[in-house]
Amino acid sequence: MKDILELRNEIDSIDKEIVALYEKRVKASEAVARYKINTGKPVLDTNREAQKIREIKELASTPFNGQSLESIFAHIMAISRMRQYMLMADEMQDTTGFRLIEAAINKQTKVVFQGVKGAYGQQAMEGYFGRGIDSFNVETFQETMEVIKNNRAEYGVLPIENSSTGIITDVYDLLERYENYIVGEYVVKVEHALLGLPDALIDDIKTVYSHPQGLLQCRRFLDEHEQWEQISLQNTAIAAKKVVDDGNKFQAAIASERAAKAYGLKVLKSQINDIDNNSTRFIIIKSKKEYVKEANQVSICFELPHASGSLYNILAHFIFNDINMTKIESRPIRGEKWRYHFFIDFEGNLMDKSVKSALTGISSETKNFRILGNYVRSKDENSNE
Repeated sequence: MKDILELRNEIDSIDKEIVALYEKRVKASEAVARYKINTGKPVLDTNREAQKIREIKELASTPFNGQSLESIFAHIMAISRMRQYMLMADEMQDTTGFRLIEAAINKQTKVVFQGVKGAYGQQAMEGYFGRGIDSFNVETFQETMEVIKNNRAEYGVLPIENSSTGIITDVYDLLERYENYIVGEYVVKVEHALLGLPDALIDDIKTVYSHPQGLLQCRRFLDEHEQWEQISLQNTAIAAKKVVDDGNKFQAAIASERAAKAYGLKVLKSQINDIDNNSTRFIIIKSKKEYVKEANQVSICFELPHASGSLYNILAHFIFNDINMTKIESRPIRGEKWRYHFFIDFEGNLMDKSVKSALTGISSETKNFRILGNYVRSKDENSNE
């Protein structure tokens, strides 16, 4: 019987042969890529790969080895595709349709935000564009999208994610449905307060209004007042406005102190959110495909076939191009059971070679692929004024 040292030496020798053969295979794969570039053929050929896997499994001496070889060669072929996409990205012209511009913000324009006066959306808009911007508001997220689509405003402001309660699902669904694009983002620090009429006391309150996430973000405080009826509205500032319009001292709103000033309400209790560093990320949207050279975050969406390993193969494009993925979310496709849209944010600029390579591969291997935008990511959270 061979001792362990002899066995390890034997394995080392075999591994060297595998490395040499693998590098030989890579060179052949690169030649295939150049052929496909010249002939316009796609990199991914699912029928060819499936046939190749079957043939390799038949060469195996045992079922276990066959299963192992299927996994190994599936990875080898995926890696081969990555290399081919890299070479193709070097040769291909830009097909994204995005235009490089000098400045992301045009302050001599019109902006729409969802909500009413005093809303966090208004705060995000003024933080991004400045207080003097020409603006107007609409009631719903979809109306914001429609306004931008129909060119009634150049920019729109929408919330997309909260640090404590997660994504705004309706906005993600609208991003997939509308051909509007993200050109910027702004982060607002959320500090909720309980607001009532000037003559109200906290012991008077029987009903509380807020956005659903506002209620969620103040769950601990509300649990201390479980006798209160909680009613969801479209926006925290709309809740504040309702309290004023109804003139009922038994009603209160969860909204910002900024909304209290805007509507002449009294702060019955401040800082009632569960988490002190609660923030909401807002996106700035536009109907045009534009980005600036300083842009450092890309957002995309796509559909995947319901097949084993399909998501892994897509994520591999980030790994092999050394790209940092910052977020992945999924949303169900309307009318189709167990199928999803995927939304991914990652670091990079559309001019980057690595980004071009990753996008070439991802767009080739997914359905309904879209680049949602390339923009400057917010670095720091911003405090309320």
